[in-house]
Amino acid sequence: MSKLPRRPAGFTLTELLVTLLILTVLAGIAFPIGSAVMARSRSAACISNLRQIGVGLEAYLQDHAQTMPNIAAGRKSKGEDTPVLETELAAYLPNPEGFHCPADHEIFEKSGCSYIWNSTQSGRHRNKLEFFGKSGADKRIPLITDKEDWHPGETGTNFLYADLSASAKVKFGTNR
Repeated sequence: MSKLPRRPAGFTLTELLVTLLILTVLAGIAFPIGSAVMARSRSAACISNLRQIGVGLEAYLQDHAQTMPNIAAGRKSKGEDTPVLETELAAYLPNPEGFHCPADHEIFEKSGCSYIWNSTQSGRHRNKLEFFGKSGADKRIPLITDKEDWHPGETGTNFLYADLSASAKVKFGTNR
């Protein structure tokens, strides 16, 4: 009986290169899918933050005769002594992370808020809001939006509307 020569254990160079090529292709496919999933999850968390701000705004309105806060649109730094969304609603949203969009990686650190207030509605009664010809009867008036277009989609921003619904969709138009 003749003995066949034994092959050493392990991969050949060709087998190793083919394995690495397959892993690289799989990673190339998985990375964009994973990135898109993460971007959508950050957008969903942002919409959740806007809903929480909406709950805080509702409590504020109940305490202030249904009058919107008289605040500036935003501030450039936390050091500014300007009444803004995150300072006026702080008592209604005790966790400052509620004002932080997960997709925002720098503005929140500087200003304390990832969102901007529609200052055209400051000091108005809830039923007397107006925006580009839309009246208070139309609850699709945007009150709060992202400061930047951080999210995937047509607009890249999320909105909190006068009916306190939050969405990534533009629901408002103009009257001529």
